[in-house]
Amino acid sequence: MQINDLIDRIKLPFRKEKELYSSLYEIIGFYPRNISYYKQALLHKSMAKRNEKGKPMNNERLEFLGDAVLDAVVGDIVYRHFEGKREGFLTNTRSKIVQRETLGRLAQEMGIINLIKSNGHSSSHNSYMGGNAFEALVGAIYLDRGYGACMRFMEKRILKELLNLDKVAYKEVNFKSKLIEWSQKNRVKIDFKLVSEEKDQKGNSKFIYQVAIEGLDGEKGEGYSKKESQQMASKLTLQRLRKEPQFIDAVFAAKASRTKMEEMPTTAVPETKEEVPFPSEEVRKGQEVERLERFDGSDEVVPVEKEQEEKSQKQSKVSADEFDLSDISAAAQSREDIIAAAEAAAFAEL
Repeated sequence: MQINDLIDRIKLPFRKEKELYSSLYEIIGFYPRNISYYKQALLHKSMAKRNEKGKPMNNERLEFLGDAVLDAVVGDIVYRHFEGKREGFLTNTRSKIVQRETLGRLAQEMGIINLIKSNGHSSSHNSYMGGNAFEALVGAIYLDRGYGACMRFMEKRILKELLNLDKVAYKEVNFKSKLIEWSQKNRVKIDFKLVSEEKDQKGNSKFIYQVAIEGLDGEKGEGYSKKESQQMASKLTLQRLRKEPQFIDAVFAAKASRTKMEEMPTTAVPETKEEVPFPSEEVRKGQEVERLERFDGSDEVVPVEKEQEEKSQKQSKVSADEFDLSDISAAAQSREDIIAAAEAAAFAEL
């Protein structure tokens, strides 16, 4: 424990807000010097408080400051921890840590959420309240103790005790898989369209993909790989499906229109029966002559009709061998047999 913290602790019993000081010490790891910053960080706008000049008193300004400081601090930590990693990886890792969902969970686990002062109506419904207070608290630490204290808070309290930086960096939520699963469950057609592929200033490939659902444009995603851009496009599309009921309505209307078209009967199926023209008089006379003049090496005359019948039987046998119907038989097959047959056919074509 530092000397200043020890002095603050000795003075603590004589202060009126001993409980708040103790709670903050448990959360941030040191005693505040200027408690007013921390009070403001924990004051939600729903309290509608104003200062002596009539200006609103809440944590929104500290939230703005803390957001900027948090980006710098976490960016610094991630940069030094993952040596040699590309910009895209570093940006993605930082965003996972500073996103509202992560900060909200941290605020809940650390007990910050219990110190927030609000009107009581929004505390249980506003999922961003904890994350906003966390950012405001970082802003208060910055004003009270400086950048170094913010760095120590994130390194010792957050990344050492609560978050594993490597696990956060390599953990990937498969939004594309979630979107495809949703589409299959609802029998909705989905596609990923490559919008553009270009190079950034450093020569790295950059991709932009767009989701298409039932022919309707979903959201676009940008990334340094096809996978990354499709993941982002899927994430944004899922968010849109959640937030915009009219978009879901349009998707299912397009699906209904498509399935209706598929169920409609097509034009009349043409006849497969062929019309055989009658032979001319000359052809019939020639056939009669051929019928009388054909011999098989003996004295017996072989009628043309019999020869044609034997030839037809031979051709039928060849055709039967070439077009084996056993693979499309209607006989019952297990799912394993069907898959095995399909795999065998696929490998045979390679």
